[in-house]
Amino acid sequence: MKNIFNKEITNEVVTKIEALTATTQPNWGKMNVSQMLAHCCVAYEMVYTDKHPKPNALVRTMLKLFVKKAVVNEKPYSKNGRTAPQFIIADTRDFEIEKKRLVDFIIKTQELGEDYFEGKESHSFGKLTATEWNNSFYKHLDHHLTQFGV
Repeated sequence: MKNIFNKEITNEVVTKIEALTATTQPNWGKMNVSQMLAHCCVAYEMVYTDKHPKPNALVRTMLKLFVKKAVVNEKPYSKNGRTAPQFIIADTRDFEIEKKRLVDFIIKTQELGEDYFEGKESHSFGKLTATEWNNSFYKHLDHHLTQFGV
């Protein structure tokens, strides 16, 4: 899997995001491009903000047991997979605002680097390795950028 902490890979991902327009159509799924960008921001909001409450201990245990592996491994997501409720974006979003937010989050993550993320507590899964953080970030971005043909 490509390493999102690598500046060249980050630049590659940002270039793909910059290729999107407000009218880019998905190859599958229900979200429009602005909603997809906002959806991708949720993963970073969970790292950098207090916007989303942490799941309780029981839910965290269930997530670790049944969801974590699918999120942090290198196997790509399937099309039209299930999404956690906090990742569902159903309202109207401003394309340019969401695009800038996502690019800023991606750059911040790359600049903080692998050392910052090694052993960092995940919102839902407990402590993750830098590799697990990379896999979760990169795979999610790649899935949705592929969804929108970039």
